[in-house]
Amino acid sequence: MYEVAIIGGGPAGGSAAIFTAKAGKKTIVIDNGKSVTKRALLNNHYGAPEIGGPDLMETGQKQARDHGAEIVHEEVTEAKKTESGFLLKTENGEYEAKHIILASGYGIEIGEKLGVNVIEGTEPRVTKIFEVNEQGQTNIANVWACGLVAGVSVHTIITAGDGARVAINLLSEINGERYVDHDILKS
Repeated sequence: MYEVAIIGGGPAGGSAAIFTAKAGKKTIVIDNGKSVTKRALLNNHYGAPEIGGPDLMETGQKQARDHGAEIVHEEVTEAKKTESGFLLKTENGEYEAKHIILASGYGIEIGEKLGVNVIEGTEPRVTKIFEVNEQGQTNIANVWACGLVAGVSVHTIITAGDGARVAINLLSEINGERYVDHDILKS
């Protein structure tokens, strides 16, 4: 069983995975490969040169893998609550997790199947999003949402930051104290 399953491997989900895996939580990212980031050319990331969306995603997912996240390229077709957490089914298998982070861009179907509350979207061309609290929690215990599907701006630097924010809040809840992840340069 995974501690955290992240549905969506774009900037929000990939960023969340970096934090949860680096914190030692057994993490899986299930990415269907449909991220709109794959069509982006990014000239607005602080501290980073121009980068294409596919390269940004590849670099971010590599970083998550380097910290221990498992990344599978499959479509989640079904999700249901179980006694010990959640069961996620794909066309190729099943995955169990204690916590879910929905980072599925425009896709809300899996969250809807779990009973997550949906509200009107806030971004252009985004008709529906998940209702979340300030921490990124949905109305379903242990189900969180981040990025575009949680109502933040479509800009990748913002969705990546939101994925990190929600992951930190989830880790804080799991650990029972505020989680902080700061690495220090060696002199």
